[in-house]
Amino acid sequence: MTYGAADITRDFFSIKSKTEELRDGEFWAVNDVSFELKRGETLGIIGPNGSGKSTILKMLNGMYMPDKGRLKIKGRVGALIEVGAGFHPMLTGRENIYVNGAILGMHKKKIDRKFDEIVDFADIGDFLDSPVKHYSSGMYVRLGFAVAMYCEPDILLVDEVLAVGDRDFQIKCFRKMHELKKNKDISCIIVSHNEYVMRQWTKKCIVLNNGKVSFFGGGDNAISFYVNKLCNVKESLSQIKGSISKSGIIRKVTFSDSIGNQTNIVKTGDKIIIDFDYETKKKIINPIFGINFNNTEGLFTGLWSSYENAKLREISGKGTVRVTVNPFDLPVDIYQCAIVCCEEEESNVIEWKDLEQKLIVERPENTRGLLKLRQTWEVISK
Repeated sequence: MTYGAADITRDFFSIKSKTEELRDGEFWAVNDVSFELKRGETLGIIGPNGSGKSTILKMLNGMYMPDKGRLKIKGRVGALIEVGAGFHPMLTGRENIYVNGAILGMHKKKIDRKFDEIVDFADIGDFLDSPVKHYSSGMYVRLGFAVAMYCEPDILLVDEVLAVGDRDFQIKCFRKMHELKKNKDISCIIVSHNEYVMRQWTKKCIVLNNGKVSFFGGGDNAISFYVNKLCNVKESLSQIKGSISKSGIIRKVTFSDSIGNQTNIVKTGDKIIIDFDYETKKKIINPIFGINFNNTEGLFTGLWSSYENAKLREISGKGTVRVTVNPFDLPVDIYQCAIVCCEEEESNVIEWKDLEQKLIVERPENTRGLLKLRQTWEVISK
């Protein structure tokens, strides 16, 4: 409040505010982000929550003014930034169509020509003449999307609005956007976490993190970068040599990829090799080795020799037990690992301890979702 009062006072007396200088407790929501979008191009912006995506769209739409740098826009902007942005809660849907259309630069005669199409696309039925304060979030989105689509903007800003609404409406939106995509005169900037949207609708994409550009390139590459590099906080390379214990039976556990290189970062669907280095003075009869994987969402699974009917001979002294998994089908995530050693049966636990290093499972390139499924496609003629 103190900062706000100071800025208002400066503006009142026409004193230039030093907004380019950070004060205590402030940070740059968007910092040194530059791009150019030409007529007919589509740009995607992706990143974790709080990375500055919506702030960029709001600056492009004139809701925020940049503290430094400049924005240059040529053309009429249509924005779908917030649910119901530009709607007056006390006005009806019919009245808000004219108000919102005017905000987007449409003349009344043009709105009259497009009115029936807007209402048909929004599909709000008997609520057209009801105050929008009684609308659900889905009805807000449908009406806002319909007005923005039919105002025929030169530049369209879309911020996650397709995440709201039922499946039928989303399909209708995609079809309408497909029609716009064919129009080479319309440029579009889309903020979304939807992989399908980013891969299919954007030829180039920005990955933001903490207000800065972490990656700029094609949609497929941007999605892979976001999932593999940004969403997964990687462990330091010093930890890939395995967890070493000076006591106990299992002295070291290492993960290796398909060519034998030690790593704690693998891709889902790839081959993984896990080595248990053991040392024991006591002879262990019918040993059972296991490793459990836990993620932050509560997923729990494991690899146990006993469940695969792998009968290991008695062990003593030093040695290595190896398990090879091909393909390794854990979903993309970061996993805390725990190792187990039992004798003769699972209830007779000799050792159980958590590993210091985590296993990071990444997404392979040119795949969708968090899990790569083995598949074969063919055409069967009738």
